Amino acid sequence: MSEIRKLAAILAADVVGYSRLAGSDEDRTLARLRALRSDLIDPTIAVHIGRVVKRTGDGALVEFRSVVDAVRCAVEMQNAMLERNVGVPPDRRIEFRMGIHIGDIVEESDGDLMGDGVNIAARLEGIAEPNGICLSSAAYEQVRDKLRLDFEDIGDKELKNIARPVRAYRVASNRDTERVPMRHELSGEKLARLDKPSIAVLPFQNMSGDHEQEYFGDGIAEDIITALSKLRGFFVIARNSTFAYKGKAPDIRQVARELGVRYVLEGSVRKAGERLRVTGQLIDAASGSHIWAERYDRPASDIFTLQDEITASVVAAIEPQVYAAENLRLQSKPPESLDAWGCVVRAMPFIWTWVSQSDDTGINLLKRAIELDPGYARAHSLLAWIFATRVMLGNMDYERGMSDGLVVAQRAIDLDPEDPWAHLAAGYVFTLSRRFGPAVEELNEALQRNPSFALARTILAVAYGYAGLADEGYYQLDIARQLSPRDYSQAASFSIEGLCHLVAYRYDEAVTAERRAVQLRPDFGAAWRTLAASAGLAGDLDLARRGLAECRRLQPSISIAWVEKYYPLIRAEDRSRYMEGLSRAGLE
Repeated sequence: MSEIRKLAAILAADVVGYSRLAGSDEDRTLARLRALRSDLIDPTIAVHIGRVVKRTGDGALVEFRSVVDAVRCAVEMQNAMLERNVGVPPDRRIEFRMGIHIGDIVEESDGDLMGDGVNIAARLEGIAEPNGICLSSAAYEQVRDKLRLDFEDIGDKELKNIARPVRAYRVASNRDTERVPMRHELSGEKLARLDKPSIAVLPFQNMSGDHEQEYFGDGIAEDIITALSKLRGFFVIARNSTFAYKGKAPDIRQVARELGVRYVLEGSVRKAGERLRVTGQLIDAASGSHIWAERYDRPASDIFTLQDEITASVVAAIEPQVYAAENLRLQSKPPESLDAWGCVVRAMPFIWTWVSQSDDTGINLLKRAIELDPGYARAHSLLAWIFATRVMLGNMDYERGMSDGLVVAQRAIDLDPEDPWAHLAAGYVFTLSRRFGPAVEELNEALQRNPSFALARTILAVAYGYAGLADEGYYQLDIARQLSPRDYSQAASFSIEGLCHLVAYRYDEAVTAERRAVQLRPDFGAAWRTLAASAGLAGDLDLARRGLAECRRLQPSISIAWVEKYYPLIRAEDRSRYMEGLSRAGLE
């Protein structure tokens, strides 16, 4: 269905002479545009609370909450492009035209925008000069007294497919006009005061001696910066600041002081024959210690796919590693002195244990975070996760846990619909409630916001497993393991693999996987439960009885009736086989 909305602020942007640029060297032009999007355009739009409605090969349509935000964003981008084009031959410069209008729009069900509000912005962009910004009179009236900018009235303009002439204004090309600082222009002193962890990604060094590989290392660093910028809770220094160190061998602690960050990611690229070796290491600049390091050896046959794969793997690994480092940093602080962020970080070890527990420390820390900051979406989503996990382990009343979990997860989405963790929590609650459709929908929402979110892939795998779709579950697990091969949720990954084997009638393989899960987490009650069921179905009754004994130790109330009523297997035949295996183990 379409929805009519009033007075949306729309910015339309397009590259001047795109066909000419692409015709001379299409691959290079597309690579330059991709780099601009990752380190300038998308971060600037995000800073000014814009939403990219659609992209074309050479332009974009962006919606803002106000015309002031739209104009500030446009000025920021155009000033940055003027700086980037200094010294670039005129025939190789990428220059934008931009048009801004405020008016009625129609939003389609797929999120696209239609109507005169959009059409006028697009037509104004068409009459703007290279590096120029053109506004309608409606937009001009909204900003004329609010921004320190000079505007020039260029009269009434006949615009294609617009019934009446539109009065237009252009922003005067004055380099001293108001320039809203982007995040990377904040001083190091201000950055140091941020509560959330701050990260700088240095350009990856080209160690091969092949100048042609230079762009590959730059592309990896740029893509990592863009991907990390999408992670809620992290402050990421923009590319313009970190690439100032390109070609140098700076002291990491000095870099951290100059940029005002705590963590620095650096790496290198080396080509040998038809193979590429990429290394990366994450450093705590305060102590100089390595938090994480990895090496990737890949064939260089498809270099851009390789770049995307390495970027995804690095981003997937960094988030949990930084949380672990932050937890160590905050251990010396008493709980009563922690801010909301500190409470969330300190709660993490109680969230990802995958073991049965009666300790409410994690719950109490998250509730304290919400008291300190009621709008903290991440605290809500993690609290919902704890409730759902306790239900899965049999340590919380099912109705209460599912009800409270869904309410808190929905609150997280309402507070921050762009946070992938909020959609992860909702997807997990739906999964354990046997609501397969909503579960997959929310988990895919999480992955749209962070394609490198290994844990969301893992939970999507268990959703497929509970639905009896073993092959789909294996596929998601494979992706999760590629993204994060040393993940803290390995025990859960093995247990989910075992579940998929069970629903696929591969009982011996299920036993093997569940054994690996309980070896990693001896108090993982759900894994012991599935081990008992798998062993019972495989005919290994001694192992089945031992698994059930461990399950009863961790979940004393376990019974066939509980499994029938609450275990998340959706298909009745799968649930019957699961209960049969537990019955053979001795469960009544």
